[in-house]
Amino acid sequence: MCPARDDAGSFPVVLLAGGFGTRLAERTDQVPKPMVEVGGKPILWHIMKIFGHYGCDDFLVAAGYRAEVIKRFFLDYRQQVSDLVIDFASGRVEHLTRPLEPWRVAIIDTGAETMTGGRLKTLAEHIDGRPFLMTYGDGVADVSIDELVAFHRGHGRLATFTAVRPPALFGRPQLEGDRVVAFAEKDEADAGWINGGFFVLEPEVLDWIDGPETIFESDTLPRLAEADQLRAHRHTGFWHPMDTLRDVRTLDEMSRSATAPWELWT
Repeated sequence: MCPARDDAGSFPVVLLAGGFGTRLAERTDQVPKPMVEVGGKPILWHIMKIFGHYGCDDFLVAAGYRAEVIKRFFLDYRQQVSDLVIDFASGRVEHLTRPLEPWRVAIIDTGAETMTGGRLKTLAEHIDGRPFLMTYGDGVADVSIDELVAFHRGHGRLATFTAVRPPALFGRPQLEGDRVVAFAEKDEADAGWINGGFFVLEPEVLDWIDGPETIFESDTLPRLAEADQLRAHRHTGFWHPMDTLRDVRTLDEMSRSATAPWELWT
């Protein structure tokens, strides 16, 4: 059962999937960033499987750039994952494989130029006054949604985000003049905490968003923090963004080698 569940049913999971992904231009000239494949499936699918592992099955995809690619993926999804028997005489198609995930997926075109806050605001009628989960369509983690929701319910504020430490990218030399006396791989603990997505938000948060130009991260979150309505749930496990081609390759290798920490459903 989805931990974010009450008498109104499962809380929706909002996925921000409308950006251009300019730093991944090699892959995003034809598809939106969340549809870049990792291990043979779009990273958006991987993120949905993380939530699905905890029983969350009601998804609101805030699409924008190349929204039609996301729509086509889900329209064709059953055929993509199924073995088929096609009767050419009658035109009948029989699907043979396992049942699909019990998902309800609403794909809403929130505009190619809309900012993150504006995308959330556009989904207000679909959120329908319920608390909701939200994350970005370009990062994976082994976050416990159970623990995240319990933390949010415990503090009683309007918003919770998952604080993570960014992956280490560079080695750390210890120098005496030009002599290297020691060299260590950079420890993630050396970096500060950053916003890793995986939010729990009360519906009132939408009232803090002015319109399509509102940037959720730089406009809304600071005001929530100033009003003591924002808390951070620290996640010390695996988290990895997909911002560069190097990130794509790293995540793809993990998935294909069955060593992906976020693939909790396997």
